[in-house]
Amino acid sequence: MFNRPYKPYIPRSIGEIMDKLGSMMLYSPTFEDDSGYFPGRNIDTIFFELNEGLKALRKKLGEERYAALVALSDRMRAHFEADPENKTDDTLKGRALIHEMEGLLINRKGKAANNGE
Repeated sequence: MFNRPYKPYIPRSIGEIMDKLGSMMLYSPTFEDDSGYFPGRNIDTIFFELNEGLKALRKKLGEERYAALVALSDRMRAHFEADPENKTDDTLKGRALIHEMEGLLINRKGKAANNGE
């Protein structure tokens, strides 16, 4: 259908990371595109985008929160890789970690709003 390579999109704000996590919920556990619009999208490209986005926001997030989010990302990926056919509880565990990451990010957004950031 489309003959273009998949170009990773790196989130540059907490809101964009939240959007990325929402899309990850929909496309887990393989993150492959069935529509043909994003050929080459897969678990490697999705986690590259997420982790690079976190890295871009590292200073804003703070070292402790950044480290916690990266650890959650690593655990999440392991769960999705363990259940590529969505037949075990690993995909559910990975999706639960998405919610946990969202909670850490929402908490940060609340603090930023209170500090005038």
